[in-house]
Amino acid sequence: MNEAIYRPGLEGIIAGETSISSIADGLRYRGYPIEQLAQYSTFEEVAYLVLHGELPTRAQLDFFTGQLRQAMELPQEIVSTLRDIPADVPMMDVMRTGASLLGHWDPQAQDISAQATLDKAVRLVARLPLVMCYRHRLRSGQEVVPPEPGRSVAWNILWMLRGQEPQPDHVRALDVTLILYVEHEFNASTFTARVVASTLSDLHSAVTAAIGALKGPLHGGANERVMDYLSKLSSAEEAETWVKQALERKERIMGFGHRVYRTGDPRAAILAPYCEQLARQTGNEAMEAVAGRIEQVVREQKNIPPNVDYPAGRLYYYLGLPVDLYTPLFVISRTVGWSAHVLEQQAANRLIRPRARYVGAEPRDYVPVEQRG
Repeated sequence: MNEAIYRPGLEGIIAGETSISSIADGLRYRGYPIEQLAQYSTFEEVAYLVLHGELPTRAQLDFFTGQLRQAMELPQEIVSTLRDIPADVPMMDVMRTGASLLGHWDPQAQDISAQATLDKAVRLVARLPLVMCYRHRLRSGQEVVPPEPGRSVAWNILWMLRGQEPQPDHVRALDVTLILYVEHEFNASTFTARVVASTLSDLHSAVTAAIGALKGPLHGGANERVMDYLSKLSSAEEAETWVKQALERKERIMGFGHRVYRTGDPRAAILAPYCEQLARQTGNEAMEAVAGRIEQVVREQKNIPPNVDYPAGRLYYYLGLPVDLYTPLFVISRTVGWSAHVLEQQAANRLIRPRARYVGAEPRDYVPVEQRG
């Protein structure tokens, strides 16, 4: 019998089959290239595609967006809880708690049928933006701003955070980031969701667990940490010196490289022009020049291209969004992908139960405590 294959981190191991997305030849959702979806589509249309498997007709899209908008409300008990959570609790912890809390007020919480799971997915996608926005307002000593009926998810996020009507190009830029973050095959958080789903647990449990996985710095948060160094560098010349010294020390530059993409993350290329446009509009040309010089040096010295988090962090900064909301925005978008994977897992379920390679002590017999030592 051949020895079982073992690779740390399951790198390169095929752990299942999916029809939701592919990353072997660029990123595609249900077969559609991400470049086309980012150019022509909306977050709501892409959410329908990922959840249902096909692009919607006009009637289907109108019905789906109507479902989302009708679900954009929070029970007062959840709003009160968001008010009472200590102010210093990280926003990702609040998002994890919020996903779990929403299950307590969902009439189909324990129903794991396909239709119920799909219904719950729509409600989660609609309500998690409210969890994030309401919490941000409350911790800032401000009252919540309810969503506006008939508006998109991206529009309402900016509206609920600020209480001011957002600019159309700002809404579009945010909408594109939500499209790009929707789905990405068997990453750590998605695999976590599928493991939970394989036990026949419910969607809220799977999404809560996925958020916990995304909170870990080896998976999520890179878009936030990009700003840790970009905000401290004032010129392209200073940036070049800093990045060369960091590379000499063999430090990892956040926002560069990817576990799967070796020749470049297609999502980063899509966001680059949006960053340039917003930098000009908001007076952040200096930061964009710093980012460009860092990218140039890393490419020249290490041949490592940026990933999606490098432009996404800058784009959110140019939109004036608080840094600790960057990864929660990822949560709002990726809930679509997580939900699709839960549906797919449960449609042809087999409990995910891998084996481990034992490296402990050789077989031995128990010794009474009096005879030890």
